[in-house]
Amino acid sequence: MGIGNVILSIFGLCLFEVVSSIDNAVVNADVLATMSVKWRKWFLIWGIFLGVFLVRGILPWFIVWMSNPAIGPWGALTASFSNDPRIHQALEQSSPPLLLGGGIFLIFLFFHWLFLEPKEFGLHVERFFTKQGVWFFALVSIILSVVIWLALKKHPMMAFAASVGSSVFFITHGFKEHAARVELELKSQHRLSDISKLMYLEILDATFSIDGVIGAFAFTMSVPIIILGNGLGALVVRQLTIQGVDKIKNYPYLKNGAMYSIFFLGMIMTLESFGARVPHYAAPLITFVVIGVFWFKSLNAKKGLAGQ
Repeated sequence: MGIGNVILSIFGLCLFEVVSSIDNAVVNADVLATMSVKWRKWFLIWGIFLGVFLVRGILPWFIVWMSNPAIGPWGALTASFSNDPRIHQALEQSSPPLLLGGGIFLIFLFFHWLFLEPKEFGLHVERFFTKQGVWFFALVSIILSVVIWLALKKHPMMAFAASVGSSVFFITHGFKEHAARVELELKSQHRLSDISKLMYLEILDATFSIDGVIGAFAFTMSVPIIILGNGLGALVVRQLTIQGVDKIKNYPYLKNGAMYSIFFLGMIMTLESFGARVPHYAAPLITFVVIGVFWFKSLNAKKGLAGQ
């Protein structure tokens, strides 16, 4: 990967992390508003270490290591910069299952948003799919069955990875559903201690980080680049939590852009897992274009409201 692709991937990862974490920033700001100044500072300072460096640093490294146990922990970290042909061969052999599992996770994430989650309708077709929410589980079940059937023809491990990707989606979805209920309790029960709220925010931040880490593998398999790009994005999200979360709410379609980006990244990962050759610049370029479209759509909506 040339220096140009590296820079493009880092900026793409940073942008993707920011827009995919918008909901997280809003929830963090709402809960922090009910906490004392002391504990707010603790979360915003020390929470950066836990949420940005620990989770977003260890998770991609751990995923690559578990996908390639033979190369060891150091090899997993430096695989993309190593001159050892054995490491490159191990990484190439393990990438299809990793990409397929991540692709299934992201595609399911997109369809759950499209069919079941409340949203601002950025496109007319979104309203139609929201009314068909009952079909979500049927659709993802059919997708998973077809993908596993195709994957079995390539390698059994790919089929297993597809099932793992779907399992990770439903597990993290369960945590997010529980987090939504806890958020309502935190807003209504001011008796809860600041430590309880802090623990909730840390767990929630770790759960939300999974989306960004898995999506990062559509950009690159290089762990250092993923850590740098996602880390920068997470720092921006922390800053928005402190100063600009109300401004984010004025751009109603950024979430739509994030979800369509997630869908395209999931498709890229799935296609690559089956042997399709996708240029390195495709993932960051698609992310910039899709989010840019919905950014301008949000600007137009904001101007329209200001003109009323």
